[in-house]
Amino acid sequence: MSAPSAAKLASSATAAAAAVAKYKLVFTVPHTSLAACKAAIFSAGAGRYPGPGNYTQVCFEIPGIGQFMPGDTANPNIGARGVLEKVEEMRVETLCVGTDVVRQAVDALKSAHPYEEVAYEVYKLEDF
Repeated sequence: MSAPSAAKLASSATAAAAAVAKYKLVFTVPHTSLAACKAAIFSAGAGRYPGPGNYTQVCFEIPGIGQFMPGDTANPNIGARGVLEKVEEMRVETLCVGTDVVRQAVDALKSAHPYEEVAYEVYKLEDF
């Protein structure tokens, strides 16, 4: 029996990677806390692409303006209760491979983020 070809091994590795659940983590953060939040999620395993390239710390950033009005019981990091606040923020999108990774990345984000209410979204991805 001959050894499996490199193409077959690569195909098997690709199929195995496709079987693992993948998620897109999206969050917004003030510019001053961007580096700390990215470091936290990357340390938790976010931003790693399965495959032969071994890419890590991968994300996409989009600048924008966040808006919020802290309620009567809020303890805002920026702004004051009852006053509409607008803040220059970055929207960050990154891949999380595996349910454990996305959960750990969200926990890390919540720990590193300056806001008491962290704006984030998690989307389950499909492979086609």
